[in-house]
Amino acid sequence: MVLQVAKSEKAVIESFDFRAGHILAKKYKVISRLGAGWEGEVYLLRETATGIERAAKFFYPERNKGNKTINFYARKLHKLRDCPALIQYHTQETIHYGGHDISFLVSDYVEGEILQEFVASQPGKRLDVFQALHLLHALAVAIEQIHRLYDYHGDLHAGNVIMRRRGLGFDVKLLDFFHWGQPSVSNIRDDVYDLVRIFYDIIGGKARYAKQPATAKGIILGLKRTLILKKFRTITLLREHLEQLDGEGL
Repeated sequence: MVLQVAKSEKAVIESFDFRAGHILAKKYKVISRLGAGWEGEVYLLRETATGIERAAKFFYPERNKGNKTINFYARKLHKLRDCPALIQYHTQETIHYGGHDISFLVSDYVEGEILQEFVASQPGKRLDVFQALHLLHALAVAIEQIHRLYDYHGDLHAGNVIMRRRGLGFDVKLLDFFHWGQPSVSNIRDDVYDLVRIFYDIIGGKARYAKQPATAKGIILGLKRTLILKKFRTITLLREHLEQLDGEGL
């Protein structure tokens, strides 16, 4: 949808309206919209020349002035290209839409389910602690690889994780970084706290916390930031803690 603001001004884009079958940049066919967020929308596209499916994030002009946002994503994905949990970046393109030049970032299309939606489909809209611990471990391994390169995610929550079951464990992919400034100890530790918060949320949050086993409470620690970051000063300490659990009381 395009909102008209004044005859002398360009229209403000509140959402895109790319219909299935539409051709973009003369080489991508729109298949469907995958999701939307504060910065823009993600679509599933198919390369017309090869038939290869790609994911493309289209940025709202007001959230991408001077292409600063899209260039941040491109540089970060390139820097972290060897981290398996990140979706591989390919290129960026530009189309003209609603009176604006719209930039979009083209990357691999990864099949899977958004963690938030997966949890909502489970009995009681939560995971049991056993499953959630395996998922937390997969996420800790993924984030550890980013932290080893002295970088951070900055926006970890259940809506920014794509997951697929693999045996007892999970394969995970991480979406949508957020730029809180240059990497620092503070924003790296924010990732650790946010992972614990994901674990807390997917096992039932506040409504279920009192009934959780000691194993879970020993990680969540009442969701008190100071206690969590004192016990798990790094993501490596959290990963090692998970790997040393004996499974009693689950």
